[in-house]
Amino acid sequence: MTEPDRITFTVVDAIAVITLDRRDVRNAIDLPTAQALAAALDRLDRAPDIRAGVLTGSGGIFSAGMDLKAFSATGERPLTESRGPFGIVARPPRKPLIAAVEGKALGGGFEIALACDLIVAARNSEFGLPEVTRGLIAAAGGVLRLPRRIPRNVAMELVLTGAPFSAARGQELGLVNRVVAPGRALNESIVLAAAVAANAPLAVVTSKYLIDAAADWPADVAFHYQAHYADKVRNSQDAQEGARAFVAKRTPQWTGT
Repeated sequence: MTEPDRITFTVVDAIAVITLDRRDVRNAIDLPTAQALAAALDRLDRAPDIRAGVLTGSGGIFSAGMDLKAFSATGERPLTESRGPFGIVARPPRKPLIAAVEGKALGGGFEIALACDLIVAARNSEFGLPEVTRGLIAAAGGVLRLPRRIPRNVAMELVLTGAPFSAARGQELGLVNRVVAPGRALNESIVLAAAVAANAPLAVVTSKYLIDAAADWPADVAFHYQAHYADKVRNSQDAQEGARAFVAKRTPQWTGT
């Protein structure tokens, strides 16, 4: 494995499986890895035959976040121009991305998971933002995204104490979608991704965009803002195909147009 090749990218049917493959450093992210991850997400977004992605880590751990040893040696931070920190957190992909979490996802590792749309976690996995215990702020999306995913007062406690929490607690809070036996997170994530990928690509991507964008829209204009995007989907060839397939009681053949 050469220095920049720290990400593996495989396609299972219409699903991209992107694996952080630096198990010797707990899949920590240095600059070359961040750049490789950004490139993998670009590939996910561009490929017309890929409809959803799964992001996971090798060796039974999701990611330790920033590679502090690499930073101390070179001074380079894992920041990419196109997608920001870690190659994902400032601009996640347009297409749905599922985090398949085994082991620990603390600090930057948790922020990478938060940049994904759904989280499937092994029962023994652990999440947390311990930055304040080290004199830092969870500035790679932690303090911004966590209060949007769980109740504000709970997010405040987790951020201000830096305390870790279990996958079961994450599911109670609505943060983790599915909790599975250790070693099964990737398989279950692929099952979930397949359920997403079976649907009309344009409708899926637009639905994801609207869920994220509408959080900042005033209530009195939200339906007006939504209309442009909804009309585009309603007038698409896939919308017509969906109706035809429903009437004919057959599986739709989506084209993404």
